[in-house]
Amino acid sequence: MSPTTKRQALVVGASRGLGLALAHELVRRDWQVIATTRQESGELLAAAGAWAGQLEVETLEMTSSEQLESLRQRLTGHRLDLLFVNAAIDRGDLPIDRVPVGMFTEVMVTNALSPLRVLECLRTLLAPGGTVAVMSSEQGSVSLNTEDGYDLYKSSKAALNQLMRSYATRHAGDGHTTLLIDPGHNRTRLGGPDAPLSPQETIPAVVDVLEAQAGAPGLRFLDRHGETVPW
Repeated sequence: MSPTTKRQALVVGASRGLGLALAHELVRRDWQVIATTRQESGELLAAAGAWAGQLEVETLEMTSSEQLESLRQRLTGHRLDLLFVNAAIDRGDLPIDRVPVGMFTEVMVTNALSPLRVLECLRTLLAPGGTVAVMSSEQGSVSLNTEDGYDLYKSSKAALNQLMRSYATRHAGDGHTTLLIDPGHNRTRLGGPDAPLSPQETIPAVVDVLEAQAGAPGLRFLDRHGETVPW
C-alpha cells in the first residue's frame, strides 16, 4: 500500500457504466481515485464535484501512445495501490467471415492491445504489493465458448486474457497482484438493456474481490464472486 493515508486507484475508462460505478464505489470506500475518460463526461465530472477532491478526472484515449505517455508524465510521483483498465468496445454480432478488416482491427486494438500498453506504460506507478486488474469477461473463456455468436468480441477478450498471461509471466516476481475480472452480463451500453445485472449491484462485489485479493501475487481470472473462471 502507498504511504499516503488513502489507498490510491487509477481507473482507465470511467465515463459511464461499470467504470463509473467502480470509481464511485472506490471513493465510497475511502480510496483516492483518478478516473479517465476519452472525452468530457458530464456524469464523471459531476461525480468529481460531489466527492470534493477525492475523485480526479484525467483525459485519455488509451489507443493513443502519445496521450498515454502524457498521462504517465502527469502522474509522476503518484504511488498507486490499484491500476484498473476497464475500457472496451463491441461492434455487434457478425459472423467472423463477415467482419470487415477495419472493424476487426479496431476491436482488437481497443480490447486487447491497448489495455496491455496501458499496463506496461503505467506499471512503474504501482506501489509495492499493488494490484493490476483488467475487466475481462467469461466471453473470453475458450472452454466456456459453447454458444454461437459474438465471434469478434469473444476473440478480443480471449486475446486479452492470453496477453495478460504473457504479462504476468514477463513480470513474474514483481510482487504485484494481477487480476482478470469477469463482472457478469450488466445493463450498460455494451451489455444492452436486457442484461440481468446492473453495475450498482455488480461493482460492490467486484471491489470486494479486489480488496480480498490485494497482496496475493500472481495472475487470477475471477468472477464478481471471487470464483475462478476457466480459461
